[in-house]
Amino acid sequence: MHRLADFAGERLLLLLAALILFTFPPASAQSILRTAAQESSEPKFVVRQEGGKTVMGGFCVDVMRAIEAIEPALKFVGDQTQLPLARIYGGPDDVICGLLYTKERALKYDYISTPLFSVNYLLVVRADDDVKVNDWDDIRKLGNEGLILSMHNFAISDILRGMGGLLVDSSAVSSKSNLNKLLANRGRFYCHRSPGIVTEIRKAGLEGKVKLLPKVMLKEQFYMLVSKTVAADDARKLRAAIAQLDSLGVLVKLFEKYQD
Repeated sequence: MHRLADFAGERLLLLLAALILFTFPPASAQSILRTAAQESSEPKFVVRQEGGKTVMGGFCVDVMRAIEAIEPALKFVGDQTQLPLARIYGGPDDVICGLLYTKERALKYDYISTPLFSVNYLLVVRADDDVKVNDWDDIRKLGNEGLILSMHNFAISDILRGMGGLLVDSSAVSSKSNLNKLLANRGRFYCHRSPGIVTEIRKAGLEGKVKLLPKVMLKEQFYMLVSKTVAADDARKLRAAIAQLDSLGVLVKLFEKYQD
């Protein structure tokens, strides 16, 4: 299924690139934008095998290649290097692909206003847990029995704490760790985004041991962040390229490849 989707996505990018080549003259020079692939962030970054080699794919890599096709003056480097979000955010990167908005991040990075994609946040519980959740108040009523697990340094943890009355444990650095904590009764819920969570459950080998609750608890948009140190003209070109990809429907088509 993913191979067919990947092939369709590659055809889309090739067609887009061909259109660009006939429309825009080649750039005389390229500006380098430093970035990195975020660990534990599928479908933004997905490790895969191609011709016996390990390469980094995923939605964000597809978007960067599409931006390079539509704006040849920009070149991304570092998207094949996988790092934890804390190191990416604390490092010298010019661009970070696919993050929620927070006031803290906005001090260091400018948010490109065109969203890259939207996600739903769902709750995972143990397969034998018959808990019913219709809203956050249902969890608040559980008191100490309603501990929510989330990811370290992920903005969703701050969002949950900001709601008030929710117990949140964001010490784990991977979905696998949180899912195992869930099974060990070290939390009642694990809050994570979809698409992404079904893949994480499958990768952890925990299908049948945990389940997703049907209620969508939050809907959030993810953005491209550009460092305030990036040249104004390069930032303008990046904004324009993402806006054009959105207007052409390319962002939606690329994201459709990675639905759970």
